[in-house]
Amino acid sequence: DEVQEVVHFPAAAHPPGAALECTYIKIEQVEKTHAVVLSRPSWLWGAEMGANEHGVCIGNEAVWGREEICDDEALLGMDLVRLGLERADTAEKALTVIVDLIEKYGQGGNCMESHMVFTYHNSFLIADRKEAWVLETSGKYWAAEKVEGGVRNISNQLSITTKIDREHPKLKEYAKSKGWWDGEKEFDFAATYSYVNTARMTTSRGRYSEGYKLLNKHKGSITSEIMMEILRDKESGINMEGGFMTTGSMVSVLPQQPNLPCIHFFTGTPDPARSVFKPFIFVPNITQLLKTSSPTFGHDDPVKKQPRFQNKPDRRHELYKKHESAAVVMETIEGQGKEMLKEIQELEKQKISEMESVLQNGCLDVNQAVNLFSQCVEEELKIY
Repeated sequence: DEVQEVVHFPAAAHPPGAALECTYIKIEQVEKTHAVVLSRPSWLWGAEMGANEHGVCIGNEAVWGREEICDDEALLGMDLVRLGLERADTAEKALTVIVDLIEKYGQGGNCMESHMVFTYHNSFLIADRKEAWVLETSGKYWAAEKVEGGVRNISNQLSITTKIDREHPKLKEYAKSKGWWDGEKEFDFAATYSYVNTARMTTSRGRYSEGYKLLNKHKGSITSEIMMEILRDKESGINMEGGFMTTGSMVSVLPQQPNLPCIHFFTGTPDPARSVFKPFIFVPNITQLLKTSSPTFGHDDPVKKQPRFQNKPDRRHELYKKHESAAVVMETIEGQGKEMLKEIQELEKQKISEMESVLQNGCLDVNQAVNLFSQCVEEELKIY
């Protein structure tokens, strides 16, 4: 029941020495931040995934391993996603931003809006128009792999094995001191820092291997539509149901030609199987994304008060509320539900083909692009 909102923050300049309040802690602000679009749980500062105006995209996943998880409040993995996007104009620079911040401030704190504590370490998928990286962490230790081709995915386990392109300077030394690695055999990050049998990683029945199989099946011909299909796949567990549910999804197209715009599709609603992927393109003076922005509670927010999470305010934005009642119709009134689903699917198809023609003809109407996402939300609301 976690509400994800889709929000846009323009580029900004900040005075020297300014402080920045993240979810739990304050850190030093930088002089200049890039424009970002984020899909984020509405109770926190950071984001599960997002993009910036330079075509950098980051998504994160919870991972667990041998290293103890610190319960102290520090930066959430989701804060690190937003900080990487706001502060870096390439994928590799975003990786550097994230690891430097982990070194300085650490990662930690409750990752759900509840007095029950749920904590984890983080892995990140970071991409721009030219390259992609996977960054995986275990406390303050980390390994990064440059993706050289093919397909690559992350899930709730460490997945970097022996191809390590950047690493924490004491990554191996620490593993040796803990008795996890003998210093003799080839160093395998996932095998050493977690309990994963890396030889069986892509063949077992977990979400990681299922995601890899779905991507691999379409290797070399993945379109935004195929990617959406994969994110909608329930059998694989990619589209999660039950106690943990997929509450927001994102697909980005990052053309290598610099004259073409990057296109980012967001649902802003749970269960992608009955959601619309709505396009967003960075242009100046974007219309505020009001219908996918949750109410804010300032200093009265239960997340900001100590002890935290004493109650849970209603964080549903307008699109979420309408989608929620539509979901009930889809489940209970067969004819009407089918009709509604058909209409939202048609809306999405229409938007995808509009975006394809932008990419083919290289002609973007900037005046239309300022309302692109908001307009699509309006059309979706009309269907509901």
